[in-house]
Amino acid sequence: MKAVQFQGVGQLALAELDVPRIGADEVLVTLRSVGICHSDFELLEGRYIIPFEYPVIPGHEWSGEVVEVGRNVSDFRPGDRVLGECVIGTEHFGFSISGAAAEFFVVRPEWLHRVPDELTDGQAALVEPFSCAYFAAMRAGNLNASDTAVVFGAGPIGLSCVAVASTLGARVIAAEPDPTRAALARQLGAEEVLDPTSEGFTEEVMALTGGQGANVVMEASGQPAAMAATLEVAGFNGRLVNIGIDVGRSATARLGLIQSKQLQIRGTIGSPGVWQETLRFLARTGLDLTPMVTRRFSLADAPEAYAAARRTDENVKVHIENGARS
Repeated sequence: MKAVQFQGVGQLALAELDVPRIGADEVLVTLRSVGICHSDFELLEGRYIIPFEYPVIPGHEWSGEVVEVGRNVSDFRPGDRVLGECVIGTEHFGFSISGAAAEFFVVRPEWLHRVPDELTDGQAALVEPFSCAYFAAMRAGNLNASDTAVVFGAGPIGLSCVAVASTLGARVIAAEPDPTRAALARQLGAEEVLDPTSEGFTEEVMALTGGQGANVVMEASGQPAAMAATLEVAGFNGRLVNIGIDVGRSATARLGLIQSKQLQIRGTIGSPGVWQETLRFLARTGLDLTPMVTRRFSLADAPEAYAAARRTDENVKVHIENGARS
């Protein structure tokens, strides 16, 4: 079978490997679609948040079809369309455990969820990043049509935050300087898009909110300056959720605003415990996130797909497909 394999630091190959064998408690899946994430490049560059070893197959945002089940597996059968969670206790699928960027791969049934009929394979491969935004929206607490939400960043997670907040009825203001990503934010539900790097950004937010500031602020860019700006644009009793990841950098922030505005600030990591909710939400609302997929490649062209995904000025989300129905 063909598989993307990270063989060492900076060493990406489209390898020919044997189809893996499954154990009694395992499931063999064939890939339909897999997304490329920024964290895949961290893995390729030799750094990740937990230990791992090369060679490893990446791919943690995926959809597939069950091919074979072990004799002790009763919840799934061949032909089932499935997707899977990527944080498995202390292990991470697609990082410390070889992932889905292959024609066939092995998973355990407790990681799996059936894909609702309402979702295409391409939509299902976006569930993992969307689940992070859905979890953040739930952490914001009763996000609804009475709220104005400011979302920092229009990458896949930020765009997902825009989509979930607008679908819940909130008025959404996106903070994104890139014109292409700004257009995607509008397409996915933002009523206004502002450039957070402009000198009058905070004043613009205040003008759009009648001087009150945002009820909810979701930070998905991972930029320290944006993290600091969340305090500025929030209104009194504002609910702030930090999703974007940054380790080690800093920015000047007026921390006194936390107290004087009586802010509620939360951080989120991943999407624990909300995958079934996320799938029901997507199936019932009909929310389509595929506009953020800016390029699609076949598995045979996987090296070109990773090269395209590095060009973040051109692409937001790149998918690799293996007979997917997008």
